[in-house]
Order: sequence, then structure tokens, then C-alpha cells
Amino acid sequence: MQQEAKLIIFTAPSGAGKTTIVKHLLKTRKDLAFSISACTRSQRYGEVNGMDYYFLSLQDFKRRIEADEFVEWEEVYDNQFYGTLKEEVERLLALGKSVLFDIDVKGAVNIQKHYPERSLSIFVKPPSADTLFARLRGRKTEDEESLRKRIARASDELTYECKFDYTLVNDNLEVALAEAEKVVEAFISEGNSGLEKLKHGNGHHA
Repeated sequence: MQQEAKLIIFTAPSGAGKTTIVKHLLKTRKDLAFSISACTRSQRYGEVNGMDYYFLSLQDFKRRIEADEFVEWEEVYDNQFYGTLKEEVERLLALGKSVLFDIDVKGAVNIQKHYPERSLSIFVKPPSADTLFARLRGRKTEDEESLRKRIARASDELTYECKFDYTLVNDNLEVALAEAEKVVEAFISEGNSGLEKLKHGNGHHA
């Protein structure tokens, strides 16, 4: 009997390393498909519409909010919206694949609410807040004001840990990748009972 496709949500403050983990899982498991988010920010060099994001105009994004076309959406910064389109999730589930999300904490909470029975949420936690802030500063991709906003946002996002099913500490990347593989395998093959067994064995608590 074919297993029901599931939703695997990876969430974390910016800089915790969730995107690296998600990319690794997509390479190692053929039964996973990535949910592409929609956004209103400008397309960056090298990004492909429909592959990295669905790039929408502010007007189009707001129209879709009105039409209730999003599972979740958020105005992350002034007039900069991100969201998950319902049609994207349904498209991937129709392929019979489990859907993988790389998403901020508020979006992750909303997706959990939308699909409570078939979703697993994993919070990727940095070894410490100081390590996270150092990583964000080390990127050197933004000015002081933008960095200050990002650090304030990351501090707030760290407080969301208890809202998710599983906490994965990303201290050593190789260890974190191996643990992510185990957690996803346990949930896809055995659902919540598989996850509970794994948590019990690892001493992890949501």
C-alpha cells in the first residue's frame, strides 16, 4: 500500500543552516519535492522564477491574499511579502511526493495548523544565540541597519522553538545532516510513532 504523502517543515532563524539541510535531503531522497515560496522582493542575480521563488508583484501578491490563495503569508519587512501558495502544495502532493518546506517560524506555525495530521515541523537551532549572530555578521551581505533588523528578528525567532515537533541542533553540520535524514525517514515511514521512538532514543524533546 502506498504511504500517504507528508509535509516536512524545516524552520529556523536566518543563519541557523536550515537551507543547507533541506538541499541535502532533496539530493538524498527522491520521494521529496521542494515547496517553492512566492515573494515580492526583487529577483537576485542567478535566481530563476519558478525554481528559487515565484516572484510576484506587490499588487498580485495582495490580490492573492484577498482570494485566499495562500496556506500562509507574512509581510517580513515593509512591503516585502513571502508566502506559500495552496496550489503549490497541492501540485506536489498530487505527484505522490512528500513536500519539503524551508520557511520562517511564523509560516511554519501556520502550515502546521493547516495540515495538522500529516506534517512534521523541525526547528533547526544554532548551538547558541551568539554563534548565530556571529554567522549573520560574518555574511557581510548587508548594511548595519539591515543587519540590526535581521539580528532582532532572529532573537525573536529563537523563542519559537517549543512550538515545533522536533529540535535539531546544528553545531556540527555532518552530525546535523545525519540526524535530519533519520528524523525524516522515521516520520515518512512510521509517522508520529516513528518520531516518538527516535526522540526517545536520542533524548530529544520537542
